[in-house]
Amino acid sequence: MSTFARSASVFDAFDHLATMVAVIDLRGQCAFVNAAFENTLGLPRRHLQQQCVFDWFIQRSVLMSTVQAVVDNEYSTGRFDASLRQPHVLSQEPLPVHVIVTQIERSQQQVLLEVVEIKQQARQDRETRTLDQARMTKELIRNLAHEIKNPLGGIRGAAQLLEMDLNDKALIEYTQVIIHEVDRLQGLVDRLLAPHRRPQMVADVNIHEVLERVRALVLIECPKGLELVRDYDISLPEFRGDREQLIQAVLNVTQNAAQALAARRQEGSARIILRTRAARQITIGLHRYRLALELHIEDNGPGVAAEIRDRIFFPLVSGRDGGSGLGLTLAQDFIQQHRGTIECESEPGRTLFRILIPLP
Repeated sequence: MSTFARSASVFDAFDHLATMVAVIDLRGQCAFVNAAFENTLGLPRRHLQQQCVFDWFIQRSVLMSTVQAVVDNEYSTGRFDASLRQPHVLSQEPLPVHVIVTQIERSQQQVLLEVVEIKQQARQDRETRTLDQARMTKELIRNLAHEIKNPLGGIRGAAQLLEMDLNDKALIEYTQVIIHEVDRLQGLVDRLLAPHRRPQMVADVNIHEVLERVRALVLIECPKGLELVRDYDISLPEFRGDREQLIQAVLNVTQNAAQALAARRQEGSARIILRTRAARQITIGLHRYRLALELHIEDNGPGVAAEIRDRIFFPLVSGRDGGSGLGLTLAQDFIQQHRGTIECESEPGRTLFRILIPLP
């Protein structure tokens, strides 16, 4: 058995960690690199093992000197903040990380390199808060909708009875206003309750069939001035899910993007990108998944207003006049029913909705 094979078998447990771990020597050559490193750098480990680890970091000299000091036993553990290059992933910006270099027992030539994404813990905390908030919001919606629904029927019935006894057309117009507004509120309540009434229809789902359906519907609504770009990873496997729920979730997000691009559509420069990728060793909430679908819906619109950016998935929060504020709430609910998560990053000229769904 080769030295590498023996080393790999010893360190295989590191593949189950969410943090990036590598075993390296003084020259920066890898004896082992775990799955989290593969996912973060966007390259298979056999390729990573042929590279010099020092080249992955902008602070190359700092890492080299720290490794040398640990090997020379000047100290057992060295720590520093650094920037990790990501040339082969969707976001090519350097990733802020905290680096830990530790001695390995019974090894004088190798050290353990642990790299922790600085934003990782913050993101996990944010996802946990989002899931808790969504559960509380759904419970509040159900209770509130039922409390509203019952008196609405009584109000509508009373208005109809009153209308039957009126002979004055002007007064009848008032009862018609009451009935019309009650029906509008009834429709809103029904939309709030709809996700909780219909059971999931689970079957094998191809995400690209879902996206093609959404793409066709949006282009029918916006036939001019909008470019809908496909950027698909066709190797993604099918998964079990509710096709109609996923279509509705993606459609709600994409329609919002198309509506936000109204000015650019008139100029003929509006663009929405539908992008799919495989994400490995992903943590969603408190669960770790070996493989997940990463779906991006990106537009070149004006961005989400800063005052509602943190509340964009809350019910009845809308960034446009006439919006119900339910589209993104329903999208979040449908994605969470698939054990997934949805989040938004926005700035003027670029808004990105990122959906993660576990894959088998």
